[in-house]
Amino acid sequence: MKEYIELEQETWELYEKVLPTLKEQFSKIDEICESNTAKVLHAFWENHVSESHFANTTGYGYDDLGRDTIEKVYSTVFETEDALVRNQFISGSHALAKTLFGLLRPGDLLLSISGRPYDTLHEVIGIEENSSSLKSFGVNYAEIDLKDNDFDEEKILEFLKQHQVKVVEIQRSRGYSSRKSLSLEKCEKIIKKIKEISPNTIVMIDNCYCEFVSTKEPTQVGADIVVGSLIKNLGGGLAPNGGYVVGKKELIKLVAEALTLPGEGKEVGPSLGVNRQFLQGIFLAPQVVSSALKTSILASALLKELGYAVDPEPLEERVDIVQTIAFGNPTDLISYCEGIQSGSPIDSYVKPIPIDMPGYKDEVIMAAGAFIQGSSIELSCDGPLREPYLAYQQGGLTYESGMIGVLKAVNEVIKKRKDK
Repeated sequence: MKEYIELEQETWELYEKVLPTLKEQFSKIDEICESNTAKVLHAFWENHVSESHFANTTGYGYDDLGRDTIEKVYSTVFETEDALVRNQFISGSHALAKTLFGLLRPGDLLLSISGRPYDTLHEVIGIEENSSSLKSFGVNYAEIDLKDNDFDEEKILEFLKQHQVKVVEIQRSRGYSSRKSLSLEKCEKIIKKIKEISPNTIVMIDNCYCEFVSTKEPTQVGADIVVGSLIKNLGGGLAPNGGYVVGKKELIKLVAEALTLPGEGKEVGPSLGVNRQFLQGIFLAPQVVSSALKTSILASALLKELGYAVDPEPLEERVDIVQTIAFGNPTDLISYCEGIQSGSPIDSYVKPIPIDMPGYKDEVIMAAGAFIQGSSIELSCDGPLREPYLAYQQGGLTYESGMIGVLKAVNEVIKKRKDK
């Protein structure tokens, strides 16, 4: 490896120091990967997936057997009544937006119990003014912050007693915040409490970055509907775009009609040749997620050794594939992102710079030399240029390529520190 990668001696020594300490964590991840691989294979067997399901449809997309089989596979994996898995979803944020517009009506109340949602949903909800927002259609919104990185059970239950809440929204991953991501155990506990007080309230979970990190999914612990992106975990690095929504049949119908049109819903939507990528993507997803987790753990160990605050810690149990590093200054954040970019297979020669991005308040630096634009399951690193200058790293299609990218990023930080 050293003949192809030029690194500081300090970087190599750092890598050789931390690697032996990660063996137990890597072994646990391998066990989870085995379980999830078996789960996916079982779903393929149960739904008789065949080569004929790779076929392409165009136009209206009527009778797309491959598309319909993919949705049965997702229903089996998530243990739900129905699923909507479509390339018509542009992103995870788009899938979330369509789900909210499908479930909510004028006068309804949406309650986020994991604090403020991800930046790209602010204009969707109406936290920031937009004439196309849910707020502009008369949908009301409230939020309850987390308490000590857990749900504020007392406030949530009191709010539910005093208000008729149509949808409770939970974002498991941290987004661009410093809070911890939310485990399934925490979600299961609060969902049970919610259902005791308000059984008709819909519990919706944003599952982006979290799929296959553990052996269960939110629909197996009481969530009514779960949403995610296919250019994250479940696309396995092969899905060119798309998103999924899984859950109760009557809820999936509402979301499908928000995506297409009332009266047609799931019956339309051509696959346009992506069926094989979607199927092969979820088939590979357990292994790809495993690689992304190992890459994040390695980054955590290396940067902690260099004195930076990392979350999660190297030996901490993981909820999602996201690793944060608090650099404390813009120089180190930018240097790390430059290193990630230089270790990417695509556009390795490009230097990322902070710029204004749609949906974000602050300038954001984004490093991602990916085969698919915006793919967060491929090694990438980004962060807003604001205190405490957090880098959000995710992905790694293979552990080996992820490891090399992280080493180059750490090396860039070490070099810049020497130059100061």
